[in-house]
Amino acid sequence: MQMRFGPSGNSESFFAEGHKTTIEQPKWLHENFALDAFEYSFGRGVRITEKSARQIGEAFDAYGIQKSVHAPYFINLATEEEQKKVNCLKYFEQACRAAQWMGARRVIFHPGAQGKMEREQAVKNILTLFPQILEKLEAQGLLEGITLCPETMGKLGQIGDIEEILRICALDERLIPCVDFGHIYARRLGQFGDKKSFAAILDGIESSLGKERAKQIHVHFSRIEFTKGGEKRHWNYQDIQYGPNFDPLAALFAQREYTAVVICESSGKMAEDAATYRDMYLKAREAWQHESKM
Repeated sequence: MQMRFGPSGNSESFFAEGHKTTIEQPKWLHENFALDAFEYSFGRGVRITEKSARQIGEAFDAYGIQKSVHAPYFINLATEEEQKKVNCLKYFEQACRAAQWMGARRVIFHPGAQGKMEREQAVKNILTLFPQILEKLEAQGLLEGITLCPETMGKLGQIGDIEEILRICALDERLIPCVDFGHIYARRLGQFGDKKSFAAILDGIESSLGKERAKQIHVHFSRIEFTKGGEKRHWNYQDIQYGPNFDPLAALFAQREYTAVVICESSGKMAEDAATYRDMYLKAREAWQHESKM
């Protein structure tokens, strides 16, 4: 097992070079950046045929690129409306089925929103509905080869601080958190980003889920602009006026021997920045190995 790095979606440079479809992405990622992970977004809905999904999956497999998919953003497990609960199951079914066609190992999802409810009530709704959905997915064989990953969220009105995500992951050992460190930075209004604060997040995951499970976390990373309500928009690595920085986290991943998948969600330069983060990690790992031998 090793750390893996890659983009969510296609960089602007991919299209600028004349490429048009995702099936061209694996060769481009391999030849230009030597990346080994990719996240395919179904955020706006799952609109893909089985044939296309399998072709895309095979193209990534040819270059040893591990795939994950992002489930529709419409999922809201906190809802109290019966039809929306039915819709949540449908979105999970569609995403997991497409992931299986594609050979993706992980399905990332947003847990839900607080709305007008008390926050704890919204969390309890999630903890009640989600096991029911897991049971139905299991019965259909839609969890075979699939790990579901609830994501930490960037807006304060969304359910998804790290403690809430860990409560969700405690429901089933097959769940692994998707830790979006940019989202954590945004929802904490910039009061996050040094090595101590990154370490506190990893410590909490290890304490809650165990070290071996924690080492396999799914990671989203990018610089993020925020307002008093949390996340506003994503930026690129070069936009240093925004945080967080990846260096402290890279050092921790190296020191703790993590085997996480790191997906870059920069704005337009996802592949380029994923390669930068990968290089930071390799440099940190080399430094740690050298230090350990002294």
